[in-house]
Amino acid sequence: MGVVDMSNPPTKDFFASPALSLSLAGIFRDAGATAAAPTASASMEVEEGDEGSGGGGGSGSKKDDTVEISSENSGPARSRSEDDLLDHDDDEDDADKSKKKKRKKYHRHTADQIREMEALFKESPHPDEKQRQQLSKQLGLAPRQVKFWFQNRRTQIKAIQERHENSLLKQELDKLRDENKAMRETINKACCLNCGMATTAKDGSITAEEQQLRIENAKLKAEVEKLRTVIGKYPPGASTTGSCSSGNDQENRSSLDFYTGIFGLEKSRIMEIVNQAVEELQKMATAGEPLWVRSVETGREILNYDEYVKEFFVESSSNGRPKRSIEASRETGVVFLDLPRLVQSFMDANQWKEMFPCIISKAATVDVICHGEAPNKNGAVQLMFAELQMLTPLVPTREVYFVRYCKQLSAEQWAIVDVSIDKVEENIDASLVKCRKRPSGCIIQDKTNGHCKVIWVEHLECQKNTVHTLFRTIVRSGLAFGARHWMATLQHQCERLVFFMATNVPTKDSTGVATLAGRKSILKLAQRMTWSFCHSIGASSYHTWNKVSTKTGEDIRVSSRKNLNDPGEPHGVIVCAVSSVWLPVSPTLLFDFLRDESRRSEWDIMSNGGPVQSIANLAKGKDRGNAVTIQAMKSKENSMWVLQDSCTNAFESMVVFAHVDVTGIQSVITGCDSSNMAILPSGFSILPDGLESRPLVISSRHEKSNDTEGGSLLTVAFQILTNSSPTAKLTMESVESVNTIVSCTLRNIKTSLQCEDG
Repeated sequence: MGVVDMSNPPTKDFFASPALSLSLAGIFRDAGATAAAPTASASMEVEEGDEGSGGGGGSGSKKDDTVEISSENSGPARSRSEDDLLDHDDDEDDADKSKKKKRKKYHRHTADQIREMEALFKESPHPDEKQRQQLSKQLGLAPRQVKFWFQNRRTQIKAIQERHENSLLKQELDKLRDENKAMRETINKACCLNCGMATTAKDGSITAEEQQLRIENAKLKAEVEKLRTVIGKYPPGASTTGSCSSGNDQENRSSLDFYTGIFGLEKSRIMEIVNQAVEELQKMATAGEPLWVRSVETGREILNYDEYVKEFFVESSSNGRPKRSIEASRETGVVFLDLPRLVQSFMDANQWKEMFPCIISKAATVDVICHGEAPNKNGAVQLMFAELQMLTPLVPTREVYFVRYCKQLSAEQWAIVDVSIDKVEENIDASLVKCRKRPSGCIIQDKTNGHCKVIWVEHLECQKNTVHTLFRTIVRSGLAFGARHWMATLQHQCERLVFFMATNVPTKDSTGVATLAGRKSILKLAQRMTWSFCHSIGASSYHTWNKVSTKTGEDIRVSSRKNLNDPGEPHGVIVCAVSSVWLPVSPTLLFDFLRDESRRSEWDIMSNGGPVQSIANLAKGKDRGNAVTIQAMKSKENSMWVLQDSCTNAFESMVVFAHVDVTGIQSVITGCDSSNMAILPSGFSILPDGLESRPLVISSRHEKSNDTEGGSLLTVAFQILTNSSPTAKLTMESVESVNTIVSCTLRNIKTSLQCEDG
């Protein structure tokens, strides 16, 4: 017998129907079975008599409180019309049998009883016998009633989670079908996916370099066309050459004309949409159950989409499901930054991108609809564009256009809300509308001493796309681009800023650097190195990644670029090789291993197994893993210095490093400007694998061990300068060299952590 879903309590007429025959008696006799509880407002329990006694007890109870329930072994129920056809003798036999069945009564719990049981359930979904006994005495209920209530409550939440998981599985199945269909169409059409050229026999004469140029040319044309449309100077497809008067007319158009003429939306309509979005964000940030349900297994909050549709009157497709996959998450935290500076970092596109370098690869303010009240930006509305990434080329980026609205809700509370607007996206570039923002953002509450409480809500509507199997779980679960990721990054960056600005740094947190100016110069150089690393290894349209086959079987992606005039990097041809793998090791253990200078020789082939000495160690956060170090690797021939920036937060970790010129880094230690120091970073990105319950993983901190901690997704990236001349061509020898570094590093890590089969 399955679980009966009582999440929507039946009506009196429903229970009175003679055709209804529920086998609930068997469920409550079976100690191993549970039944889904009704909602808190209509919580009920079944009162049972002695199971072996005869008679129809409870016959005098009210109709709406008493339901006759057939036995589990009584066979299928018959309707009243069928019973009328039976012989008189059979009727008498049935009447005799019915007397032997025990009538059951549903008792509604009071609001106080429900409140007390809900409070205990949030603390302990599985109370022990002592807790149940104590609660039953307190509420005047039988211990069995308390036990059944908790069983029903757990089953109800589990049913909601299962519906959510089934929805995700169905979406994944649809995606696989679409991928299969697209592959079949591609094979039938037999054309190049990148440049659109037919793959006929004559293409054999085209060199690989010419083919690459065609691909780059097609991408550049698409970028130019997109920029023309966005800035409103030229309609799509128009020539850049024309009369001076027509060009001036386009440039002199006001912002309001821009929105009315191209987007087809009045400014008043945009303001109406963003004000509605603020109201929805406030409800999403403060509401509890039934809109948000906390998972018993993972502790994460899950959006009850059915409740969301009812609450906000969302238009759904004909089959009742959203047309695209929905990702919704919420996270609350405290950040160490004053409110005005925090608000400014959201409203300035460059500061916003710098605040989230591991998530945002591109960001721009397309236009300002309303400037707001200076200087606090209250009432500011602006159209923005962002390209969201993961630190791996295996996960496609997400390009999203949205309107951002900054509003002061009270003296101590502000809202930053993002919402996508259909006509805006369609008129900019309909081909890029693969990700939309439903009302998302954060509610910021000012606290004392430069602290702010932030409630972050992330609500995305994404088009189906192909995701590599390694990252499919973490992306499809909504963790990769969810509120937890944004909040953890925000807290980490704000803490880093506090440590950077500090003037009373303890000696133990700043060893090897004598002056405050030297400390700031080193921290600034390390931050620029980490930003460059994040910018170099994602799937952004800045890069063209090619898969390279290796003898050892690793999946390595390679891209190259030419640096002509950036003083922050070496000039010439730069090659970057990236590989992502899953390891049966907890993220904490993997991070501690990679950042430890005493174990660097175990994986770094450049150290040649020699000792590594710590020259400087600068703390940049409360966690001991957040630090910038300068290390010296000594060998027989020479001594190399390495600048290393290790970062960790509640979601991800990074270890970024670069070999530096000894003379140059020594001048930076004394406080000299580091902006012109050329640096080429390599490093590691570490993410949880998204599986909360994976057995047999290695964990370092046993005293804090969590049974639900899974393995790690490790991304290894190395960059090398292959030629100091920007006009030089990339050679296969250079590609093989950087591939060898990646392969050997991965092999050394697996050997040291004893997970060669991971």
